[in-house]
Amino acid sequence: MITPGRRISVVGCSGAGKSTLSRRLAQRLGYRHVELDALFHQPNWQPLPTEQFQQATREALHGDGWIAEGNYSAVRPLVRERSDMVIWLDLPRYTVMRQVLWRTLRRLGTREELWNGNRERWSNLFRLNPGQSILAWSWTRHPIYRQRYSEEMRNTPAGCQYVRLNSRQAVEAFLASLPPR
Repeated sequence: MITPGRRISVVGCSGAGKSTLSRRLAQRLGYRHVELDALFHQPNWQPLPTEQFQQATREALHGDGWIAEGNYSAVRPLVRERSDMVIWLDLPRYTVMRQVLWRTLRRLGTREELWNGNRERWSNLFRLNPGQSILAWSWTRHPIYRQRYSEEMRNTPAGCQYVRLNSRQAVEAFLASLPPR
């Protein structure tokens, strides 16, 4: 059985399942779910300015009993220094791409509201610029995140658990290993 931390960071490529895992963990452990996308993406997809994003993140991570998910470089040091457990979803690129494609299609079809009134755009399916397409973003960022979190895992400070989950089966096994609430 794994003893979960009281301050958990969930990282990985867009489409790896960070939000799904974070919600499940938050429910299972009774923790707050801090979705960094919801802090960063303001109405009309406007980014929150860096200093304000950092302050909002600091406020969201007060105390214990939280799960923060996201990869934003502007706040990664803040999240990382407060975390006592990091869960890295390192799924294969083909799995991530399949998941992000189906997620995008579902969101487009249902017109699901994401954060602050924002919705997926049809252009996500057709643009090649990673800054304008979540599909291109996931494709190009996958190897970058793999390198970033491999290095971060090697340099984990004492007092922090680092868990790398590289398949859906590993995610389910991890969840099953947690003590009941």
